[in-house]
Amino acid sequence: MPRVSPALLYRACYGKYAIAAVNVFCMEQILGLFEAAHRARAPFIVAITPYARDYASPVMFEHMIRAAAAQYPDAIFATHLDHGNDAHCVDAIASGWYTSVMIDASHDAFEQNVARTAKVVELAHQKDLVVEAELGVLSGVEDDLVVAAGDASYTNPDQCADFVTQTGCDSLAIAVGTSHGAYKFSGDQGLQFHILEAIQQRLPGFPLVLHGGSNVDVDEVDRINNAGGTLKAGAKGVAPDEIRRAIPYGICKVNVATDTRILWTRVHREYFRDQPENIDLVVPGKMYIEAYADLIEQKFALFGARDKAPELQQMLLASR
Repeated sequence: MPRVSPALLYRACYGKYAIAAVNVFCMEQILGLFEAAHRARAPFIVAITPYARDYASPVMFEHMIRAAAAQYPDAIFATHLDHGNDAHCVDAIASGWYTSVMIDASHDAFEQNVARTAKVVELAHQKDLVVEAELGVLSGVEDDLVVAAGDASYTNPDQCADFVTQTGCDSLAIAVGTSHGAYKFSGDQGLQFHILEAIQQRLPGFPLVLHGGSNVDVDEVDRINNAGGTLKAGAKGVAPDEIRRAIPYGICKVNVATDTRILWTRVHREYFRDQPENIDLVVPGKMYIEAYADLIEQKFALFGARDKAPELQQMLLASR
């Protein structure tokens, strides 16, 4: 099955389920992601950040994903540049490999965000790519980007319609109470559903994106720390019931990264703690692929995306 546009996925899922956009950084994660989608018969988005592209090179990622797609020909997926700047977006659009890009100008003033986003939209739409933009600023750590809690801001619902109209973007990442990285919000505020509802009222039917969608399982954090880690106690992410509750408000895409990193850390710390004489990378690698596939399969179920791939296959066939 060929790569698809997120626009197709959003049309199918709006208000009913959400698509997992999973950040990948290595072969093990790519194989685990495709395996999970195969088991769950779920559509998904492979998300690649500039940080990941710098690590393994864009060409390496493209070929690893192509290889996984050949191994899992029933996969329905999109390829997405996550958190790109202007230059990253231009490069990804020119590559012909991505089906969508995200321009993250959320740290700029509104007018500058509009201007930068509109330029990327114009270029991307010439190549039939869709563009995700961001309005509002999430706190936390996203690869090499750090945003202090005091510098974060919720998305202003009153700006959303003007922003979408002026930029022509195809989906909008919003700040409604999530954060990036392993050090999630420590209070009990959770998602701000009154803001989410107000945004949907101003953008009815428009795909919204939830960044920082990991849960941060406290048991996984405890296991890491028991194996020598020093992760901050009390870190928390988005509760599963809040994810479910957010989907009818137009959340079509939920980004997942931190939970997969926590899992990688736990698997490898425990393995080498229990077998300190071992220098094998294949055995813990296989363990991680299996545990990763289990985790992502759980995400598909949480987002309501299980068994949705066959419906999309029929949509694709009907559109030909």
